[in-house]
Amino acid sequence: MTGKASAKGKSVRPAKGSLSGPLLARLRSSFEMDDADRARFNAIAHSDLGQLALSHELKAKDDGHFSHRVTTEGITNQKAAGLCWLHASLNLLRPRVMQKLGLENFEFSTAYLQFWDLLEKGNRYLEGIIKQREADPLDRTWKILNQWTVGDGGWWAYARALIQKYGLVPASVMAETKNNKDTRIMSKVLTELLRSKAAEILRESDQGTRETSLRKIKEGAMEDVFRFLSLNLGVPPTEFEWRHEKQKKSKGGRKNGVKQDRLTALKKYTPQSFFKQTVGLELSDYHCLFHAPDRPFDKHYVFDEQYCTVGADEMNFVNLEIEAIRKICLKAILADEPIPFGVDMGIDQSAKHGLMEHKLFDYESLFGIKMGLTKAERKRLCAPRAGHMMAIIGADLKKGIPQKWLIENSWGDDKGQKGLWTLFDSWFDEHVDHVIVHKKHIPAKTLSIFKEKPVRLPVWYWD
Repeated sequence: MTGKASAKGKSVRPAKGSLSGPLLARLRSSFEMDDADRARFNAIAHSDLGQLALSHELKAKDDGHFSHRVTTEGITNQKAAGLCWLHASLNLLRPRVMQKLGLENFEFSTAYLQFWDLLEKGNRYLEGIIKQREADPLDRTWKILNQWTVGDGGWWAYARALIQKYGLVPASVMAETKNNKDTRIMSKVLTELLRSKAAEILRESDQGTRETSLRKIKEGAMEDVFRFLSLNLGVPPTEFEWRHEKQKKSKGGRKNGVKQDRLTALKKYTPQSFFKQTVGLELSDYHCLFHAPDRPFDKHYVFDEQYCTVGADEMNFVNLEIEAIRKICLKAILADEPIPFGVDMGIDQSAKHGLMEHKLFDYESLFGIKMGLTKAERKRLCAPRAGHMMAIIGADLKKGIPQKWLIENSWGDDKGQKGLWTLFDSWFDEHVDHVIVHKKHIPAKTLSIFKEKPVRLPVWYWD
């Protein structure tokens, strides 16, 4: 088939690059199902692809043992909320509280920080509407602003800014609610609320209202946002009383099942004083290191408009080779410090087995085809970037070289090995995007790069 006749009887050539008749014929002739392919087809037609492709050989490599493990207890569960970044950030701090207070387990209130996160994001969105109110609706930055609006997602930089401004409270002080753990409907309604307020601001702007007056409209709108969040998550406390039961050995008598000399006296806190007294870390001492092979290494970068709190620092990082990041991570683990880190969780991971391993699912062998992308190629082709955060809490070394890493996830204790996962080092190379580590573990040469003027990346770089 070379084309079809036009109304005047002339032949029309296929469009350049189209699936022409000759090409379609070639594709058909390139594949003829033999006995092996027929067996494949029968298996694939009646089976889950993931189960068929899962490499039993790679799965069997995990013996569950690690030569070094950070002291921590308990697994948190973000459930149906996209708060992995918040859980991973708090999992950096939880062991410190347990150690200071002599607790077997401890959790911060995620509802408390979630409240302030959404309030700040709502303010950021409406402030963005004011600043960009004259933008072309087709402008890419304008589209990103209005597509994101508010949402669950975030970075370490978000958590740091929220904790520095609002402090922390124990989970019992501001308990979880249904909408804290399943945010889908709450987020939809909040987005609609904010867009209605944005439309009001734009109507006033179109009538010539000045920016100072638009900001007063925004401040009034934030009262509705505060009310909405309070009814979904609860009103965050300004101060609270709290006590705990020490878990160390004691000879004291019991009353209602509680060892009396283990129970501390009630103490009054503000969220800020609770953070200072139980955590007491300078969060600005923790830095973000990226492995983004589509950007030059040993450079300082900043994500444009990547902040949740107006006036806070934007998300910034130094881009390093993966081997340099691995060495820094190992140094932190050997110092008994958890490492929040971001990954592309969409490839080669099994929640059932708690495994992350390069080519864990062997689709090439299953289908008899060749695939494979380098990390740099995935970045260039806009494959999903870091969409999940967890914490590294251990390593298994062979002759001083990490073979696998122990991971604390926030998907509950029914995933992986009671909530803990094994990340093999080959997966580390391919899918770890960034890590958060204390400056004492970072070489002086790398720290000096943070002092350089950053290269600004557009707001859609991570879209």
